[in-house]
Formats: sequence, C-alpha cells, structure tokens
Amino acid sequence: MVACVDPQHCHVALLVGGISGEREVSLASGEGAHQALTEAGFQVTTLDPADKDDLKTLIDGGFDVAFICLHGKYGEDGTLQGMLEMIGLPYIGSGVWSSALAMDKVKSKVFYQAAGISTPPSITLGVNDTVDVEEIVGSLGERCVVKPATEGSALGVFIVEGHDAIQEAIEKARELDNEILVERYIKGKELTVAVIGNDNPRALPIIEIVPVNDFYDYGAKYKPGASQHLCPAPLSEETTRQIQNMAVQAHKALECAGVSRSDFILDDEGDWWILETNTIPGMTGTSLLPDAARAAGISFPELCTMLIEFALEKK
Repeated sequence: MVACVDPQHCHVALLVGGISGEREVSLASGEGAHQALTEAGFQVTTLDPADKDDLKTLIDGGFDVAFICLHGKYGEDGTLQGMLEMIGLPYIGSGVWSSALAMDKVKSKVFYQAAGISTPPSITLGVNDTVDVEEIVGSLGERCVVKPATEGSALGVFIVEGHDAIQEAIEKARELDNEILVERYIKGKELTVAVIGNDNPRALPIIEIVPVNDFYDYGAKYKPGASQHLCPAPLSEETTRQIQNMAVQAHKALECAGVSRSDFILDDEGDWWILETNTIPGMTGTSLLPDAARAAGISFPELCTMLIEFALEKK
C-alpha cells in the first residue's frame, strides 16, 4: 500500500547541482521540482551536495525525505543514495545497487538480455583494450554509436560512420570514461517510456521524440524547441502495449523503485530495442517524465507527491 503523505507536515530536502558534467541540467531540474513541490504544499529546502555546509545541513536538518534532482555521476549512480541510506533519510527513486547498475550501460545490458529484452549488438572496450576498428566494423557495421559506459544525458555519445570516424569517437569517449560501449546503429523512431511505482509499477504513455538534429543529443534534451515530443506516441495499440510492458520489465530487471524512464528504438521492420534506463529522469520544463505524466492526467505537483509517497513506502 502506497504511503499517504501530508505535504504541509513533510519537510523535503531538494538535492540539486552536484559535481557531475550534468550540473547545469540538475540545477534546472531543481527549479522545476521546487516549483512543483511548493505548489503541492511541501516545505522545501534546496541543498547542493557540492557544498560541504549543505551536506552538514542535510545530515542535521531533520528532513522527512530527500527529493533527488542530481543527474550523472555522484548523484544518479548510487553514491548519494548510499549516503542517504547511512543517515537513514528516505529518498525518491532507486536504491544503491539498482542506481549503480542502471547507470552502467554495459552491465545493464546483461540484465536486459536475461529478462528477454532486446538490446542492440555491441562491443565493450576497457581502458587497456586495444581498439580493432576492423573487428568493430565486421561485427557491428560501418555505422555505429559510441558512448561512455557511465555518463548520462547523451554526454560523449557519437553516431559515426567509417573507420576513421569510429576511431576518433572512441578516443573522445575515452576522455570521459574508462569503459566504452560501441553499439550497432539502428535507425528508427526514438521512444521513451516512464514507469512509476515500487512493487506494482505501471508505465505512463509512450513519448516519441522527434529531434531537430540527427539524434536526441544533449542539446535536443534541454534546449527549448530542439525536439518535439509526441505523447501519446502514434503507435498501434499492440506495439504500445508491448513497449510499455518491456519498460516495466526493464524497471523490474534492474530492481528500480519509484520511477524510471527507459529509452527505445523502434526500427523500420517493427522491432524494438532498449537503449538505457534512467533512474533520475529530468524535471526541467522540457523534460519527458512530466510530459508523460500530464498525458496520463497527472499534474507535475501530483507527480512529485507520488514520488515522495513511493519513497516513504519503500522505507
């Protein structure tokens, strides 16, 4: 049974900023969440874990719950979640293990495949691995997607074609991470599915993302007008049901809690492929999770209240 919360008697520590490459996005998410939480009636204190004084306030402040709006490393990867576990403060979203797992695109593929969820063929390159572009092209084709294993918001993601371009993209991605994932490029519709809940999660309406650029890159995610969100996505009932079910299965396979958002490609043959799962979806004015919630008849303040209720239920 979901915990019922009285916003007027619930003091929320809103965690924003941090020290990852997604700091600016986190600050923008924090602004959106602060407005929604305040509108819902919560007492909200905004804290930045990059500030040691704010960390002390987080520990000593007598908060009832933490609302995490930190994206990327040290906020979405289980690091902050571990600290919150140590101080006994409930928090929205997934726990330490599932946060770390979802953040790692290489390891999460193992769990997708075990759950029967299709994911693009790929090659993993460790920090000491020699790059054999001929082998990559022979296995995955001339056009590939190169990405760091543990970055978010499409940071360091390259869609490239040809030997030289693949080699250059790998070198650039290695500046961001010790482990690189090279995937077969799959052309198709870009879809994303938010899932909410703990033991009995449910999928929200599917969003089709139509970016102005070739793919849904960092700019397309956060720059107003850089992409169009079609929600509900114009798909058949059967395809919609299948992809929503797979998003729920991904949520369960990674043992997510509260909320997740999985990204898919629906190719020209009608096959779908999961790309990744986000455990702290964005909360900006252009973010996908609030859009999907609105399509389901859930306002932004109601969504934030639900996430807090899931956090307290998880405790």
